[in-house]
Amino acid sequence: MNSRKYILEDIMENNELPDPDMIFPIPNLNMLINIKPTIKNKNIIVGDFTYFSGDDFEKQVTHHYEWLNDKLIIGKFCQIAAGVEFIMNGANHQMNCVSTFPFNIFKKWNEIVSPDEIQTKGDTIIGNDVWIGQNSTILPGIKIGDGAIIGTRSVVGRDVEPYTIMAGNPAKIIRKRFGNELIEIMLKLKWWDLPVSEIRKLIPILHNKDIEYVKEELKKALK
Repeated sequence: MNSRKYILEDIMENNELPDPDMIFPIPNLNMLINIKPTIKNKNIIVGDFTYFSGDDFEKQVTHHYEWLNDKLIIGKFCQIAAGVEFIMNGANHQMNCVSTFPFNIFKKWNEIVSPDEIQTKGDTIIGNDVWIGQNSTILPGIKIGDGAIIGTRSVVGRDVEPYTIMAGNPAKIIRKRFGNELIEIMLKLKWWDLPVSEIRKLIPILHNKDIEYVKEELKKALK
């Protein structure tokens, strides 16, 4: 990375707001980056304040070939641990044919196969405030809802509902994080889309363990 920005002073003490375009959001810690300001690939779209525990996020997006034009779209405030891999559609082989051999990518064979026949699973879309545990693998075309948690070393091969915990290989539902009422409130609130100054005011609620209190306070915030 050619351009490196550091927070030199504590933002809370100095009453400043965090900058989503600052690559290194934690002073003197270069192994955790805000992803958005580092992205060069036009088919990788990442929201503000989503971070990765590593120094080069694009290396974690594999089999991502421009000619397939599939996208990796990640929302805001996601937490992506070290070793997480996003496998894109270029890794897929045709399973609906007699042979799985990828004739379409080799010279002298590729002109025989029409691009319209290539099987893809669409874009991979990760919601907002999603936590993906260390060394997990996200397979092509997966949709992960807002507020979901993916356990460490999971292999996610099916879509994940909002505020759901999934883990394992293959990943399975462990449980919903909250009751339906609070989940509905969170999905209506969409706190990640609020101005940073408003999010800052909500932090004491967002980090409160008293779920009933949180529910009542967020109801007020929605009015």
